[in-house]
Amino acid sequence: MSRNHATRPVNRPVTRRGVAALALAALAVTAGCSGGSSTGTSGGGGGGGAEAIRRLQVMAPADPGGGWDSSARAMAQAIEAEGLAGSVQVSNVGGAGGTVGLAELKNERSEEFLMVMGLVMVGAIETNQSQATLDDVTPIARLTGEDEIVVVPADSPYRTLDDLVEDMKAKGQGVSIAGGSAGGTDHMLAGLLAQAGGVPADGLNYVPFSGGGESLAALLGDQVSAGISGVGEYAEQVESGDLRALAVSGEERVEGVDAPTITEAGYDVTLTNWRGVVAPPGISDEAEEKLETLVADLHASPAWKDVLATNDWTDEYLAGDEFDAFLAEEETRVQGVLKSIGLTS
Repeated sequence: MSRNHATRPVNRPVTRRGVAALALAALAVTAGCSGGSSTGTSGGGGGGGAEAIRRLQVMAPADPGGGWDSSARAMAQAIEAEGLAGSVQVSNVGGAGGTVGLAELKNERSEEFLMVMGLVMVGAIETNQSQATLDDVTPIARLTGEDEIVVVPADSPYRTLDDLVEDMKAKGQGVSIAGGSAGGTDHMLAGLLAQAGGVPADGLNYVPFSGGGESLAALLGDQVSAGISGVGEYAEQVESGDLRALAVSGEERVEGVDAPTITEAGYDVTLTNWRGVVAPPGISDEAEEKLETLVADLHASPAWKDVLATNDWTDEYLAGDEFDAFLAEEETRVQGVLKSIGLTS
């Protein structure tokens, strides 16, 4: 299924959060998969995937430590645990909200190759005016969803989301918010929150980082006033008390996180991050079918169900023409959000 095939529109499902396993478990799931090196076990049956895919490469188009990196490594370990491929190699290509990796994918010629991507990349393509776009990929599947969380350092004077937003209105650029790449999910949420709170567009001081580890270091070092990221990326520090959670971005509270939703806090904003996988453009129909089968087998496997539970990721599996149509709808939706908060014209 290429991006220019006719597709049928679908409705985006409403994300529901499960029980939050806040944390170190995410590292446990991904332990043992080091960037750029083979994680390989040679594989047996698992739905025929091992015969079809001998040496799978998975790219995380971001630096180590963030959501795409965690997703890539969790996928690799689950694929190997289920024997769905002969070996799996994970690599990182960071920069510009994933668009540096997207440009590499555009020129990739391997037919046993997947790149993790998601809502962040859809926004970054717009804000970075990327020459590589989603027209340059072969969509495979959407896999997961995750709520965002707004946090502050433990010694911050902000006790509630209102405290933060009121100070943003009063001090403008004097209040800094760390997050992922410009135009990504974190940036969109910061802009929507500022807009809902009456903060002028030029008053938002958003500080983008290319990886979750960098934004976390800035928060723990008191270099920024607040931070926005996926719940899982700040979970360990929230649980330990090093960070204070002010709100989560979904339609429901996250169990285990002592924070209201942004809507409950008085701001009409909801936003959920999603992640999926795509393949290089121009691959053969046979290769596309093998990759789709591999990801379908992964999604159905006990190992992947454990990954979802451990990381508190919502199952948002969507494949085939439905995923292709969803991507087209997301491009239109994100363009509207970015324009409404002044990130694009």
